[in-house]
Amino acid sequence: MLENIDVQAMLSTYVIPWGINIVLAALIYIVGRILAKIIVGIVRKVLNKAKMDNILIDFICSILSAALLLFIIIAALDQLGVDTTSLIALLGAAGLAVGLALQGSLQNFASGVMLIVFRPFKTGDFIDAGGVSGTVEKISIFSTMMRTGDNREIIVPNGSIYGGTITNFSARDTRRIDMVFGIGYDDDLKKAQDILRGLVDSDERILKDPETLIAVSELADSSVNFVVRPWVKSGDYWAVKFDLTEKVKLTFDEQGISIPYPQMDIHKS
Repeated sequence: MLENIDVQAMLSTYVIPWGINIVLAALIYIVGRILAKIIVGIVRKVLNKAKMDNILIDFICSILSAALLLFIIIAALDQLGVDTTSLIALLGAAGLAVGLALQGSLQNFASGVMLIVFRPFKTGDFIDAGGVSGTVEKISIFSTMMRTGDNREIIVPNGSIYGGTITNFSARDTRRIDMVFGIGYDDDLKKAQDILRGLVDSDERILKDPETLIAVSELADSSVNFVVRPWVKSGDYWAVKFDLTEKVKLTFDEQGISIPYPQMDIHKS
């Protein structure tokens, strides 16, 4: 039986063509991988020169590398004679199915890209976003890690952050503290105002420019209310607010200025 086999025909018809195709497919794969690495390296250098965020650079390079590898594999299979049209259609259908199944994740991914590109906040900023207030610890593609004032770690999906209002308390070097202090109607208005002005002027953390506003804002039911609005460095906000509140109470007590509380007088008819 083996004697009836035409070795020469087999070699010319099957072995040599297949061998050539296999070698060419291997070359396509090897050379393609080398070129893919070179392309990804060039793209990474360009993005680094553009001073893009490292997280976004790594993600873009990973996507590009995967796409190039897929292209190389399809080209190698095509060289082997595999029908890649069906394969591409199958991959497209699978991609669509995965996309529909991961709509929420894709939304978080898109929001993460927008946050990294437009940078409404950065690591270390104190923000209010996604229903959470805290210091930003880490910004990733799908979520943002925040640390609250009581040292809780909260991971917020980027879709919740970018889809709502973002308040960045660290975006500016200075902040204004809005405070209200009430005194009794029988108390000396000018004396109280002078006390407030003296406390503000004695605190070196309070900025001279812009000037602190101290004014009567309201004649309320039980008190005459002063607004006190000093400007401070953002890092001093809470310390100055707490200290000034305590000093006002203690000084008002020493100087005989009352801080009334809401009350109701009932008269018998």
